[in-house]
Amino acid sequence: MIPGPRLPVVLGILSLAPRPAPAQGGVAVDSITVEGQRRVSRQTIQLTSGLTPGRPLGYRDVQHAIEALYALAEFDDVQLEQLRTAEGRTILVIRVRERPLLVRWGLRGVERLPEGRVRDRVLVPEGRPLDPATVARSRAAIDSLYRAEGYYLAQVRALIVPEGDSSRVRLIFAVEEGRRVAIARVEVEGNTRYPDDQVVSHLASRPEGFWWFRSGEYDDDQLAEDLQVRLPKAYGEDGFVDFQILDDTVVVNEATGKATLVIRVSEGDQYRVGSFEIAGNRRFSTDELTALYPFSGRQTPLFDQERWDDATNQVRSAYWNNGYIYAQVRPDVIRRTGPQGQSFVDLRWAIQEGQPAIVNKVEIVGNDITHERVIRDAIVLLPGDVFRQDAVIRSYQNISNLGFFNQPLPFPDTRPANDQGDVDVIFRVSERRTGNINFGASVGQGTGLGGFIGLEEPNLFGQGKRGTLQWQFGRNINDFNISYTDPAIRESRVSGTLRLYNTRVRYTIADVGRQTSRGGSVQFGFPFLGARYTRLFLSYTLSEQSFTGSSSNRPLRRAFACIDCLRSTLGVSVVRDTRIDLPFATAGALASVGIAQSGGPLGGTGNYQRFDLESRWYAPLGQIGGSPTSAPVKLVLGFGVRSGAVAGDAPFIEQLFTMGGIQYGIPLRGYEEFSITPNGFDPTAGSTSASPNAFGKAYLAMTGEIGARLSQMFYVSMFMDAGNVWTRARYFNPTNLFRGAGVGLALISPLGPLGLDYAYGFDRVTLTGRPIPGWKLHFKLGNFF
Repeated sequence: MIPGPRLPVVLGILSLAPRPAPAQGGVAVDSITVEGQRRVSRQTIQLTSGLTPGRPLGYRDVQHAIEALYALAEFDDVQLEQLRTAEGRTILVIRVRERPLLVRWGLRGVERLPEGRVRDRVLVPEGRPLDPATVARSRAAIDSLYRAEGYYLAQVRALIVPEGDSSRVRLIFAVEEGRRVAIARVEVEGNTRYPDDQVVSHLASRPEGFWWFRSGEYDDDQLAEDLQVRLPKAYGEDGFVDFQILDDTVVVNEATGKATLVIRVSEGDQYRVGSFEIAGNRRFSTDELTALYPFSGRQTPLFDQERWDDATNQVRSAYWNNGYIYAQVRPDVIRRTGPQGQSFVDLRWAIQEGQPAIVNKVEIVGNDITHERVIRDAIVLLPGDVFRQDAVIRSYQNISNLGFFNQPLPFPDTRPANDQGDVDVIFRVSERRTGNINFGASVGQGTGLGGFIGLEEPNLFGQGKRGTLQWQFGRNINDFNISYTDPAIRESRVSGTLRLYNTRVRYTIADVGRQTSRGGSVQFGFPFLGARYTRLFLSYTLSEQSFTGSSSNRPLRRAFACIDCLRSTLGVSVVRDTRIDLPFATAGALASVGIAQSGGPLGGTGNYQRFDLESRWYAPLGQIGGSPTSAPVKLVLGFGVRSGAVAGDAPFIEQLFTMGGIQYGIPLRGYEEFSITPNGFDPTAGSTSASPNAFGKAYLAMTGEIGARLSQMFYVSMFMDAGNVWTRARYFNPTNLFRGAGVGLALISPLGPLGLDYAYGFDRVTLTGRPIPGWKLHFKLGNFF
């Protein structure tokens, strides 16, 4: 066992014979010899000591020699000894004891904590002489880790095992973890305003209770946040701005593993809000800033420190977003005692505005592949503009949305440009591989097993142009699709997409039948009324289609059979998209409205109009973790609404609406494909042929979810869906919807998208109308068409 740290011992010269008269400046020795060494050579020891035969040696020379030899970290003990021979010669003996060489080290008994975390605390290098001080520090670090995780009874021992002879050893850190300390009771001392149980209710470190979620497990980090954040915040919301934690102690019963947490506090006085004033403001009027004051409209409210801090930050943001990045807003809180002994705080915003900063230039660093023009198109902050913090953030988000760079992007830097206070803004990026070739197998709940080959490059030639080529093939599917998108035709703000396709697919799900289509489409996008995030799209599609249905599903075949029909469609839509962190958005919104005319004056088969509406909203709920090299887990609240209607003669089955499942029509998780019909829930869907009555000309679908964006490619969520379809738009009834809820995950893999949802359908019924709610598993794998 390695002993604990020892006090340093300074060794001097031990004389075994009478000393001769000292020479000038010390004792002269005739020779120097070394004893006890094995690995370290005699020459190295003598040179390191700095001692030389024939030169007078004093006590300082001896001290320096000992210190230099210990500094080699090769020896456990160093002694210098002076001997006198019978011939009268003086010999200085340097006697050393070498440290054993550490062959390897290991852990024993680590079960309750991840072994990697424990290993990270060990600082002892293998293949080097064993340093007792480093071993002691490593042992203390492991013990500290266990204490931080609540294992106060853990014991850590450092065991040395000889490996062969005594010059080589193994080191084992043996851990006796013991049980994790559970907080059985919390005692609060010094509290007079609130009882103990009310104070404890604001802590996450609560005593163990009857229910399983009240385990009372001790967590050092959690307790630190309780004492530094949660408890001061709770008191601060009630006006106790002078509240302090004086001391905290964990008293552990070693026999039971139970602990008593003792917290000693000083509550201070409870303050109410007195007067309020603003000084130094010129850019904003007093009325404009007073609108941000959090305590207006109430008579002598209790002072809330958090609300005051939030309001102060809003004032700062207002100045920063208008170019006053050097503005200083000092929130003065002036304590006073009223005539009746009450405690008040008078509040004031003391503002030093300075001069607004102008953007001198915008620099982009690190784009080795992507053209600078592509990145600059995403930046909303231009040279000559007043510097605005919100514009910097939006530019940062737009660049992230491009998907061409490693995440997370470093936040933009600023630097002074001149003596007038202007600034340069620097965006730093790191290119990542964007194109991919994928191939493999795909499974479609309806098209069966197949294979696919795909080529995609979203940043062609480094100019942000997107090209895709995909071919999916199998017994029931043969789909070839090629497209090209230019987001800035001839470096303008006009975008364009050209798509050509040739598809043959036989849907085995619900025995829908065979459909073939070949043709193409072209689409152009224009800024709508000059808005940056709103675009007007014009599109035209021309395709030859055939739906022969299934010989075993004659009703569907009679209703929708269309051989060599020509679909000629002109569409117009307006889309506003402010989402960020795509493909799994964490903030922003999407709104789209579109109308399309098919047939009629455009030629082709049929004559109908289709209307589509869609809105999605995302609000951030917070984030977990994150570092300069890794993105945080972002929590988001999302809500989406989709609706559509068809008017006129529509002979194409894919232009009508059916709901249920996630594969064929409008998704509604928790239900089978084709099970939501204009006539209600169809309990036979999925086991029999789809009925023509399953298709309607109007629908509504809504989704709400709470999700966690684990990375740019991985997303998990809890969701609730609701929707229905109707035979005609005039029967639209948003109060009559089918509901489903569950959990899901989505992954963007090299082989394509992967989705898995497990949902509960609330409104499923039997043929007799008896409710039979239940679970349904949905999955997607590979490419879907």
